Amino acid sequence: MSPVIVDARRLLCPMPVIRVQNRVKELPPGTRVEAICTDPGALSDIPAWCRINGHKLIETRTEGNEYIIVVEVGEES
Repeated sequence: MSPVIVDARRLLCPMPVIRVQNRVKELPPGTRVEAICTDPGALSDIPAWCRINGHKLIETRTEGNEYIIVVEVGEES
């Protein structure tokens, strides 16, 4: 299954994590969400949000000027 894409480019903290949070609320557990961000703060904000809210951080990577963060929705979204 392809991940759900959250486009958070050109958004500054805390908007990338808020975009991911709002999308995750609509998804069943086990769904993967791929956030595409340009704010480097998202590399720490989204993983911290995952730990607090019971979601699983799958991957973080940098592609040019973009940061890709892949999250798996946990049981308590």
